[in-house]
Amino acid sequence: MPSPLTTNYDLRSAKPKRVAIVHDWFVGGGAERVVQELHKMYPEAPIYTSYCTDGWRQKLDGKVITSYMQHWPFSKVRKFLPPLRGLWFSRLDLSSYNLVISSSGAEAKFIRPPARTLHISYIHAPTHYYWSRYNDYLEHPGFGKLDPLARLGLKILVGPMRRWDYKAAQRPDFLIANSAYIKDQIKKYYNRDAVVIHPPVDIERFRGESSEPRRGFVTAGRQTPYKRIDLAVKACSKLNLPLVVLGNGPDHGKLKRLAGKSITFLRGKSDEEVAHYFKSSLAFIFPGVDDFGIVAVEALAAGTPVIAYKDGGALDYVRPGQTGLFFEPQTTEALSQALEKFNSQSFNHASIAKAAEAFDAKHFRSTMQDFIKRCLAQKTSLRSGSLL
Repeated sequence: MPSPLTTNYDLRSAKPKRVAIVHDWFVGGGAERVVQELHKMYPEAPIYTSYCTDGWRQKLDGKVITSYMQHWPFSKVRKFLPPLRGLWFSRLDLSSYNLVISSSGAEAKFIRPPARTLHISYIHAPTHYYWSRYNDYLEHPGFGKLDPLARLGLKILVGPMRRWDYKAAQRPDFLIANSAYIKDQIKKYYNRDAVVIHPPVDIERFRGESSEPRRGFVTAGRQTPYKRIDLAVKACSKLNLPLVVLGNGPDHGKLKRLAGKSITFLRGKSDEEVAHYFKSSLAFIFPGVDDFGIVAVEALAAGTPVIAYKDGGALDYVRPGQTGLFFEPQTTEALSQALEKFNSQSFNHASIAKAAEAFDAKHFRSTMQDFIKRCLAQKTSLRSGSLL
């Protein structure tokens, strides 16, 4: 009778025969870019998710399989019901796959592949609304008029959902963290070890110098409270330094009210326009605590130093005096002092752009492929030992 191992893996090449990819949802952001690169690695693999925009379905060549929530008319209703997402993911039939890669900052890791299947989970963060940002979500649920109901639901469900989330995080064979910061968070909340593989960054879009001289500062990202863009706005207003704020979000009106005359707000800019502002600025201000912070690495790819709060994913790529500088504590005063000390002449733009290449998509795919091969070999070795 042949070993069941040979029916699951090609041991000579350490390649799985059938692969599936699972992701929380497809709307936009860095997490989706990880799946986009996984799709390039495994173009025939189906991609299971709770819901997906038409644009992302097209980017993923129609390989997306969605839940019943896809057809619900209101996106906020889908967002409001994590238990239903968790239930759908936990009931997915993945028995025909040899390798399943879940990309998860929420419920995608709730899947239950059979024991013979290798399950690798790329953790973007332990689920924010149960763990590190629970209080932030209570204060700013993001549901508008439904905020009181959202707060009540979160308070009622957080206990059982934390337990479910913790148990789900114990099931994958291997965990990947997107930064050293998230590796620590995984250990803190899930009591598991993880390997750090940084998410892919579109370096090519930011290559080349701007035809305009560098002046002023820039910041970008979704304008929500935890991003702390208010610190950049207040510090630059106080010092009368020019600052371009790119993006939009629920805090947009509040930020405009805080802004002085030196602040410019720009919404709806194209990728090319964003690259232009990054390449023509003296520095990028990154005042929040981010799981990784792809936008800050994009600034580095443009040769622009990053002035960051000393915490979170920024610790993986900001090198004081080389690719930027840190400020702490997370206050307007501390950021103002960093801006006053900042000397653009002390930074080499070409060297900064070169440092960002370590985060490009090609490097991500290569690192993932090597890691998956090692995991397959280890899984096979463990199963082989169990047969003795």
